[in-house]
Amino acid sequence: MVSEQNKPPKASFIPTMRELAATYQAFASYADAHIRKLGLTTCQFDVIATLGNTQGMTMTELAEKTLVTKGTLTGVIDRLERKNLVYRQVVESDRRSFLIVLTPEGEKMFDRVFPIHIAYLKERFELLDPSELELLRVLLARLRNAFES
Repeated sequence: MVSEQNKPPKASFIPTMRELAATYQAFASYADAHIRKLGLTTCQFDVIATLGNTQGMTMTELAEKTLVTKGTLTGVIDRLERKNLVYRQVVESDRRSFLIVLTPEGEKMFDRVFPIHIAYLKERFELLDPSELELLRVLLARLRNAFES
Protein backbone atom coordinates (compact mmCIF):
# COMPACT_ATOMS: atom_id res chain seq x y z
CA MET A 1 0.00 0.00 0.00
CA VAL A 2 1.32 3.42 -0.97
CA SER A 3 1.22 5.98 1.79
CA GLU A 4 0.30 9.60 1.18
CA GLN A 5 3.95 10.51 1.73
CA ASN A 6 5.14 8.17 -1.02
CA LYS A 7 2.62 9.26 -3.68
CA PRO A 8 4.16 11.17 -6.56
CA PRO A 9 3.08 14.81 -6.63
CA LYS A 10 0.15 15.52 -8.94
CA ALA A 11 1.27 17.45 -12.00
CA SER A 12 -0.20 20.95 -11.85
CA PHE A 13 -1.05 20.98 -15.57
CA ILE A 14 -3.37 17.96 -15.46
CA PRO A 15 -6.55 19.88 -14.49
CA THR A 16 -5.83 22.37 -17.30
CA MET A 17 -5.22 19.54 -19.76
CA ARG A 18 -8.52 17.92 -18.78
CA GLU A 19 -10.40 21.22 -19.10
CA LEU A 20 -8.85 21.85 -22.53
CA ALA A 21 -9.91 18.40 -23.73
CA ALA A 22 -13.42 18.76 -22.28
CA THR A 23 -13.79 22.21 -23.82
CA TYR A 24 -12.71 20.98 -27.23
CA GLN A 25 -15.13 18.03 -27.01
CA ALA A 26 -18.00 20.35 -26.05
CA PHE A 27 -17.13 22.77 -28.87
CA ALA A 28 -16.82 19.99 -31.45
CA SER A 29 -20.10 18.39 -30.40
CA TYR A 30 -21.92 21.74 -30.54
CA ALA A 31 -20.44 22.73 -33.91
CA ASP A 32 -20.69 19.27 -35.53
CA ALA A 33 -24.39 18.90 -34.73
CA HIS A 34 -25.11 22.23 -36.41
CA ILE A 35 -22.99 21.42 -39.47
CA ARG A 36 -24.87 18.15 -39.93
CA LYS A 37 -28.16 20.08 -39.89
CA LEU A 38 -26.72 22.13 -42.77
CA GLY A 39 -26.31 18.91 -44.79
CA LEU A 40 -22.54 18.47 -44.52
CA THR A 41 -20.03 16.51 -42.50
CA THR A 42 -17.52 18.43 -40.41
CA CYS A 43 -14.72 17.60 -42.86
CA GLN A 44 -16.82 18.67 -45.85
CA PHE A 45 -17.66 21.95 -44.14
CA ASP A 46 -14.00 22.52 -43.30
CA VAL A 47 -12.99 22.05 -46.95
CA ILE A 48 -15.79 24.25 -48.30
CA ALA A 49 -15.09 26.98 -45.74
CA THR A 50 -11.37 26.88 -46.58
CA LEU A 51 -11.97 27.01 -50.35
CA GLY A 52 -14.56 29.80 -50.11
CA ASN A 53 -13.43 33.11 -51.64
CA THR A 54 -10.33 31.50 -53.18
CA GLN A 55 -9.33 30.43 -56.69
CA GLY A 56 -8.80 26.92 -55.36
CA MET A 57 -6.01 25.09 -53.56
CA THR A 58 -3.85 22.05 -54.08
CA MET A 59 -4.48 19.00 -51.94
CA THR A 60 -1.29 19.83 -50.03
CA GLU A 61 -2.51 23.37 -49.29
CA LEU A 62 -5.91 22.06 -48.21
CA ALA A 63 -4.30 19.50 -45.91
CA GLU A 64 -2.22 22.28 -44.31
CA LYS A 65 -5.13 24.71 -43.87
CA THR A 66 -7.87 22.35 -42.74
CA LEU A 67 -8.22 19.98 -39.82
CA VAL A 68 -8.65 17.11 -42.29
CA THR A 69 -5.82 14.56 -42.42
CA LYS A 70 -4.22 13.82 -45.78
CA GLY A 71 -5.52 10.25 -45.63
CA THR A 72 -9.09 11.44 -45.17
CA LEU A 73 -8.93 14.39 -47.56
CA THR A 74 -9.06 12.38 -50.80
CA GLY A 75 -12.29 10.67 -49.74
CA VAL A 76 -13.80 13.99 -48.63
CA ILE A 77 -12.94 15.56 -52.01
CA ASP A 78 -14.39 12.52 -53.83
CA ARG A 79 -17.69 12.88 -51.94
CA LEU A 80 -17.80 16.65 -52.53
CA GLU A 81 -17.21 16.00 -56.25
CA ARG A 82 -20.13 13.55 -56.30
CA LYS A 83 -22.27 16.28 -54.71
CA ASN A 84 -21.06 18.65 -57.48
CA LEU A 85 -19.59 21.05 -54.90
CA VAL A 86 -15.92 20.87 -56.00
CA TYR A 87 -13.92 19.81 -59.03
CA ARG A 88 -10.30 18.94 -59.69
CA GLN A 89 -8.44 21.20 -62.10
CA VAL A 90 -5.05 20.21 -63.53
CA VAL A 91 -2.27 22.66 -62.66
CA GLU A 92 -0.65 23.60 -65.97
CA SER A 93 2.82 24.05 -64.46
CA ASP A 94 2.67 20.59 -62.82
CA ARG A 95 0.31 18.18 -64.56
CA ARG A 96 0.68 15.70 -61.66
CA SER A 97 -0.98 18.22 -59.33
CA PHE A 98 -4.59 19.31 -59.04
CA LEU A 99 -6.29 22.41 -57.76
CA ILE A 100 -9.47 21.73 -55.83
CA VAL A 101 -11.98 24.42 -56.78
CA LEU A 102 -15.53 25.11 -55.66
CA THR A 103 -18.13 24.65 -58.41
CA PRO A 104 -20.86 27.29 -58.76
CA GLU A 105 -22.99 25.00 -56.55
CA GLY A 106 -20.11 24.83 -54.07
CA GLU A 107 -19.87 28.63 -54.02
CA LYS A 108 -23.61 28.81 -53.33
CA MET A 109 -23.20 26.27 -50.52
CA PHE A 110 -20.34 28.32 -49.04
CA ASP A 111 -22.34 31.56 -49.30
CA ARG A 112 -25.29 29.88 -47.59
CA VAL A 113 -23.74 27.78 -44.80
CA PHE A 114 -20.64 29.73 -43.75
CA PRO A 115 -22.43 32.86 -42.42
CA ILE A 116 -25.12 30.73 -40.76
CA HIS A 117 -22.56 28.61 -38.94
CA ILE A 118 -20.43 31.58 -37.89
CA ALA A 119 -23.55 33.29 -36.48
CA TYR A 120 -24.42 30.07 -34.63
CA LEU A 121 -20.95 29.93 -33.01
CA LYS A 122 -20.91 33.67 -32.35
CA GLU A 123 -23.86 33.31 -29.95
CA ARG A 124 -21.70 31.18 -27.64
CA PHE A 125 -18.48 33.15 -27.99
CA GLU A 126 -20.37 36.34 -27.15
CA LEU A 127 -21.07 34.90 -23.70
CA LEU A 128 -17.50 36.01 -22.93
CA ASP A 129 -16.32 39.62 -22.79
CA PRO A 130 -14.03 40.79 -25.60
CA SER A 131 -11.16 41.07 -23.11
CA GLU A 132 -11.74 37.46 -22.00
CA LEU A 133 -11.76 36.28 -25.62
CA GLU A 134 -8.48 38.07 -26.28
CA LEU A 135 -6.86 36.63 -23.15
CA LEU A 136 -8.07 33.17 -24.10
CA ARG A 137 -6.69 33.58 -27.64
CA VAL A 138 -3.30 34.70 -26.34
CA LEU A 139 -3.07 31.88 -23.81
CA LEU A 140 -4.12 29.23 -26.33
CA ALA A 141 -1.53 30.55 -28.81
CA ARG A 142 1.14 30.34 -26.11
CA LEU A 143 0.14 26.77 -25.31
CA ARG A 144 0.14 25.80 -29.01
CA ASN A 145 3.58 27.38 -29.43
CA ALA A 146 4.87 25.37 -26.47
CA PHE A 147 3.89 22.17 -28.28
CA GLU A 148 5.16 23.28 -31.68
CA SER A 149 8.63 24.33 -30.52
